[in-house]
Amino acid sequence: QVQLVESGGGLVQAGGSMRLSCAASGRTLSDYTVGWFRQAPGKEREFVATITRISAARYTIYADSVKGRFTISRDTAKNTVLLQMNKLKSEDTAVYFCAARSAYIGSKEKSDYDSWGQGTQVTVSS
Repeated sequence: QVQLVESGGGLVQAGGSMRLSCAASGRTLSDYTVGWFRQAPGKEREFVATITRISAARYTIYADSVKGRFTISRDTAKNTVLLQMNKLKSEDTAVYFCAARSAYIGSKEKSDYDSWGQGTQVTVSS
């Protein structure tokens, strides 16, 4: 397992942008497939985006609800995975979690991920 810490959350107005970071300690995050998930109050944790490990060409997958607005990427120099969120909507309000798995293939299933961060709150005001 790898220890993950999310940062970058906060309050933003609808239509604005925010960038979340997922940092790893003790391990090289490039060796893991990383996913972002989110959980709104009273709802199940849902998939947002995933990026495969570097050796698998950094293939990305997005949830339909964020496609075209969110971008997942790696900053290998900082050992982090980023989630750039643009054109934010009130329905994007949630706690955002990053997760990691050693497999080459990305997954939309939270049960496929072995390591999780504590989450960071994103609130979009309308």
